[in-house]
Amino acid sequence: MAMTKLMRAIRVSEFGGPSVLKLQEDIPVPTPGQKQVLIRVQACGVNPYEAYLRSGAFPVKPNLPYTPGSDVSGVVEAVGDGVSSFQSGDRVFTTATETGGYAEYTVASEDSVYQLSDSLDYKQGAAIGSPYFTAYRALFHRAHSKAGETVLVHGASGGVGGATCQIARAFGMKVLGTAGTPEGQALAKKNGAHLVFNHREKDYVKKIMDATNGQGLNVIVEMLANANLSKDLQMLTYGGRVAVVGSRGPIEINPMETSMKESSIIGVAIFSLTKEERAECAAALLAGMESGWLKPVVGPQYTLDKASQAHEDIIKSSGATGKMVLTI
Repeated sequence: MAMTKLMRAIRVSEFGGPSVLKLQEDIPVPTPGQKQVLIRVQACGVNPYEAYLRSGAFPVKPNLPYTPGSDVSGVVEAVGDGVSSFQSGDRVFTTATETGGYAEYTVASEDSVYQLSDSLDYKQGAAIGSPYFTAYRALFHRAHSKAGETVLVHGASGGVGGATCQIARAFGMKVLGTAGTPEGQALAKKNGAHLVFNHREKDYVKKIMDATNGQGLNVIVEMLANANLSKDLQMLTYGGRVAVVGSRGPIEINPMETSMKESSIIGVAIFSLTKEERAECAAALLAGMESGWLKPVVGPQYTLDKASQAHEDIIKSSGATGKMVLTI
């Protein structure tokens, strides 16, 4: 009888702290079904929501046991029935997987798989999925940003922040970024921010307002709303929008700030993308790869056996510098 091929993968058998991420050596390699693709994983992005999911604190809980990870890059190993867009040997990246990305192989649905440009390496490929699709959704689907508007990327040195800077700059917006460390500020600049501010300085709000000649901001893409939302509302111009990508707790705000300016606080979730919106994001990002403005900056890198350390660091790190990835 045929031997089942085995692989290394991270498995979560109970919800809890980072230590529940266990490396197992004997997980069967999954088989691609109808319209599915089997990928030999080279790298996988690590996202904050994967840490929330693992802790059991997320409203939606995966069935145990499971392997985390949605943003892989690698090479197509095999395709299931009905797959027409990919063949064995293609370089690809994903925005979702069926069997989890913290593994040597993963199965993904054909409509979550995209061709990876030869100009990007696999680590960069693993940094595209959730961050760039989230950034595009925040700017265009939710905040309806336009060329010529002034956009503040609040937390411009991490995965989503860097992606937002690159996209906003490419589409003709004036881009302001914040970061909490000198390295982060340099990175925000490299990602396309015209001006960069340190959000740990007491008077950073005044500096941003001065930079807009007192006019305020059209759009703020916010990575840590529980720290910044109240100040964000003060910095918006008339009709301004805050797109909330991330928050780690509650915050007190004054709703009067929104009524005077007719401003909006808008939620952003990549899980809500329709098929048409997903195709739109992909088309814009593939164009970015071709013309060269889509250049993911890879930050901290961990091997598969250090996944629990990666989860520890993504929540506790004091300032992001690029996109965190696992190398497989």
